[in-house]
Amino acid sequence: MLKGYMIAATALGLTAGCSSPNPGYTTVEGVMLGTSLRVVAEVPHTSAQELYTAIMELDREAKASMSIFDEQSLLSRLNRNLTDSVDHHIAYCLHLADSIGALSGGRYDVTVKPLVEAWGFAGKAAQQEPNVDSILVFVGRDKVHIENGRLVKSDPRVQLDFNSVAKGYTVDLVAELVERLGARNYLVDIGGEVRCRGVNPRGKAWRIGVETPFEGNMTDGDFIQKRVSLTDGALATSGNYRRFYLDDKGRKVAHTLDPRTGRSVLSRLLSVTVAAPTCAEADALGTMFMALGADEALATVGRMPDLKAYFILATESGEYEEYVSPAMQAQIMN
Repeated sequence: MLKGYMIAATALGLTAGCSSPNPGYTTVEGVMLGTSLRVVAEVPHTSAQELYTAIMELDREAKASMSIFDEQSLLSRLNRNLTDSVDHHIAYCLHLADSIGALSGGRYDVTVKPLVEAWGFAGKAAQQEPNVDSILVFVGRDKVHIENGRLVKSDPRVQLDFNSVAKGYTVDLVAELVERLGARNYLVDIGGEVRCRGVNPRGKAWRIGVETPFEGNMTDGDFIQKRVSLTDGALATSGNYRRFYLDDKGRKVAHTLDPRTGRSVLSRLLSVTVAAPTCAEADALGTMFMALGADEALATVGRMPDLKAYFILATESGEYEEYVSPAMQAQIMN
C-alpha cells in the first residue's frame, strides 16, 4: 500500500464473477491510474461489464482533469497558463489541499510541481543540482486560489501537482459510483488506497494489509506488517521506501519534498497509514505526516485525538518501531 504517482493512459483487464463464497458480489480487477485496480461490490442489478465500463469512464475523466503526465489534461494546461478555468475535480482537490496545508504549517503543498520536476519525480530526468532557491520563489499555498471558477496565480510560473491526493480522490469517485449502483457492501482498491463499506463476501469486516516498508519493496503484498479492519471509510499509506534514488554523490533523494526547503524529507518515519472518512483525506494526511518528519508527525498526531493513524519508524538498531494512535488501536490486527 504505497501512494502511486501517475495518472496515465492504461489498458485494463477484466476479471468478473464468483471468486468468493458469496455469488452476490462482483469482482473487477485490472489497471487504473497506472496502478492496480480491484473492486469487490455487491451490485445486484449491474453486470461486471457494466461496472467495468463505468469505472473506465471515471479513469478517462480523472486523467483528462488531473494528470501531470498528459500534456492535454486540464491541470497541464492550467500549469502552462493555456486556460484558467477549473473543473469540480480540481476545485475539490485544491480546497482539500489548502485545508491540509494549513494544518501542516506549510509542509503539505500542491504547488510543488516545479520541485517535483526538478528532482526527477514528474516524468522528466532529474537535474544534477537543482537551483532550489530560484524555484521556491513560486512555491507556496498562498500563491494560488480559485475565484469565480477561475484559477488565480500570484505568478504565472506557479504550477500544481495533485499526485498526493488525486489517487485517493479517484478511489472516492469509484466508491460513489458503486454506491449509486446500490452497493451497501463493497471495497475499492486502487494501488493499495482503499475505501470500503459493510462487509466482505464472508460477512466479515474488510481487512487491508499494510506493507513492511523496507527500501525497494516492490512486491504486491508479499510482506505485510499489520492488517487494518474496516467496515466504513478509507485507508491510505504513504512512504519513501519505493520512490527514491541515489544521486551521483550517493545521497538519497526521496519523492516527499519539503516546500519550505525544496529538498527531500528524510527521517526515521518510514510509512504512514491513515484511516479517514474519504480516501482523498487519508491520502493527503499521509503525505502531510511524511513531510513533517518523525518528531513533528508524532507531535502533531498527538494533538489530534480523533485521527486514526499507524506509523512505522526505523530504530537505530535497524528494527521497526510502531505507533498506533488511540483512535486507531481497535482496528489494528496482527
